Amino acid sequence: MKNLSAIILLFIANSISGISQGISMIAIPWYFTQQDSEQQYAGIYLAVTLVSLFWGPLSGTLVDRYNRKHIFMAIGVISCLFLSMVAGAGYSLGYLPWYLVAAVFAMTFFNYNIHYPNLYAFVQEITEPKYYGKIASYIEIQGQLASVLAGAGAAILLEGVPNGELTLVGLTMQLPFSIEAWTLYEIFALDAITYIIGFFFIAFIQFQPLKKRTAEGGSVFQRFQTGWQYLKTHPYLLLFGVASYSIFATVLVTTFYLIAIYVNKHLHEAGDVFASAEMCYAGGAVLAGLAIRQLFKFTTPVMSVIIMTWLTAGLMVTLAISHSLAILYIMFLLLGLTNAGTRIMRVNYLFQHIPNQVYGRAGSIFFISNIILRVLFIGIFSLAFFHQGSNVVYAFGILSVFLVVSAVVMMLYYGKLVNPEGEQEVLISE
Repeated sequence: MKNLSAIILLFIANSISGISQGISMIAIPWYFTQQDSEQQYAGIYLAVTLVSLFWGPLSGTLVDRYNRKHIFMAIGVISCLFLSMVAGAGYSLGYLPWYLVAAVFAMTFFNYNIHYPNLYAFVQEITEPKYYGKIASYIEIQGQLASVLAGAGAAILLEGVPNGELTLVGLTMQLPFSIEAWTLYEIFALDAITYIIGFFFIAFIQFQPLKKRTAEGGSVFQRFQTGWQYLKTHPYLLLFGVASYSIFATVLVTTFYLIAIYVNKHLHEAGDVFASAEMCYAGGAVLAGLAIRQLFKFTTPVMSVIIMTWLTAGLMVTLAISHSLAILYIMFLLLGLTNAGTRIMRVNYLFQHIPNQVYGRAGSIFFISNIILRVLFIGIFSLAFFHQGSNVVYAFGILSVFLVVSAVVMMLYYGKLVNPEGEQEVLISE
């Protein structure tokens, strides 16, 4: 594989910053839940998601116009400086005001909006087409292993290890030491340090581009229009790109918002359960990276996405009717499997069909549709009804219905999605 050393360094940098970043994004919603401020958090999440409607398209044009290595380096520097200032304020005050916590959430969320399109576009740029399926799996394995460690770290730092007893995924382990629970600003300081470490790994990357890209002039809007025009002339790519994101939309709403309420008010459990569920989710995603291409090797990426969308709908229903911790962990393991498995299949499919020159902008358009759906769901689930008692379970029922509709749409257009341009579709095994 060409550019192998560049890919390894990229994965190392992604893992280092991803662990602390993951701990922060587990700690923030739990902070608001513990403050009985779920509706305030819903408003913050909604506002940040709405701003993403404008940031998402802009980030896509940046990914397609500028050197993607330099974009990663800029992300690292900006994020480190911002988190350092917030952590410094926390050390100075002895606590963090809610608006600074919200600011870190927004910064990290906007970071995701450019980081992942840039990651996929960069990898496509430096990887031979025959390795697209494998590299999509490797990205998932690397990212989710970092998330597993982040979940374990969050369980330790949020609740501490009193008397040497650590509880993960329902199992209590006796450790020869105790750890006090960390404050949010201490967690953010750790996050800042890992960003700058990741920066130095990125700085050492040397690569040979395998795709030709030409610098495009014009305004941001004009460059974004180029991506939109491409998808308008390929409507079934647009349909698949939007419909295949349905699992991603529901899982983001679940993991960033609903699960903290579910654990706190439906299951009446503590932060270690919340973090353990996130660990299970990441573990399922690692399994997807290792095995999903083999599980669906005799079918097309499109059919694999349809199957996993139906499965995810069933998982949402199971969460809605269950009060069991064991079921929670199993369902989150499977949610990780279906969401990551779908992402691997989708990335493989889109790598094969969308030119690298417009990949970032095409991804931004899919992302916008996803944001609109999330805004709709968050707006609904922020109503007081869903925060009373166990009413959060009705949210999972609504998400299940949405997933069923998405699966049915893809089934109706299956033939066109398999051959969006009339060419022979590549089986996953290839």
